[in-house]
This record gives sequence, structure tokens and C-alpha cells, in this order.
Amino acid sequence: MPHYLLSVHSVEGQTREPTAEDDMRGSHDRLNAIEQEMKASGMWVFSGRLHEADTATVIRTVRGQIVTTDGPFGESKEHLGGFYIVRADDLDAVLALAAQVTEAIDTPIEVRPFAATSGD
Repeated sequence: MPHYLLSVHSVEGQTREPTAEDDMRGSHDRLNAIEQEMKASGMWVFSGRLHEADTATVIRTVRGQIVTTDGPFGESKEHLGGFYIVRADDLDAVLALAAQVTEAIDTPIEVRPFAATSGD
């Protein structure tokens, strides 16, 4: 069964209207319900929320030497804020799921399939 990455993106410096406590709780409850549905249907594999991009450390090789730098890999205003890994035979079901999540949290979601491997 194909696996998909649902990337939740945040936009650095993006200001939003202050969210009322009831609205925040409602958003959290909707997201929790969506996640429970994912688990019950067998679509959910794993998910995680990340700290802000400025907590990242990048490891790379430069002329054969390992170099470590602080901060995100790319200089960008959009950063990965969290993710879901789901499995489904139907891309439309994954896109509908992503639509539910983005509606619940008002944040862009990118959907990408994992490349097939020899073990798939």
C-alpha cells in the first residue's frame, strides 16, 4: 500500500488574528478527531510536530570534512512545522484527509507519495 507524507508548513513572521480560547480548543478537538479517524481506518502510520526552524542543525560535507551549522538548511520564510505519514491505495482519500487537516489548523499541507523501494 503506498505511503504519503503530509507536510504541515509554517510561514515565518506570518501574523494571524488572535485566536479565542474556544476557537483554539475547537481546532484542537477537530484535529484530534481527524487523527482518531486516521488511526481507526488504518491510514495513520506516524506523525510529529517540530520545534521552530531556528532550532535546526544542518550537517553537511565540505571538501571531505563534516561541517555543522545552526539554523534551517534553506533560507526561506516557509518551514516544515510537522508531518503525518499515512498509507492509502487511493490518492483522493489522502487529499481529502489533507483538506480536513488544513481546514482544522488553517495551515498549508503538502502531499507527496514516497518513492517505491525494492521492499514495497
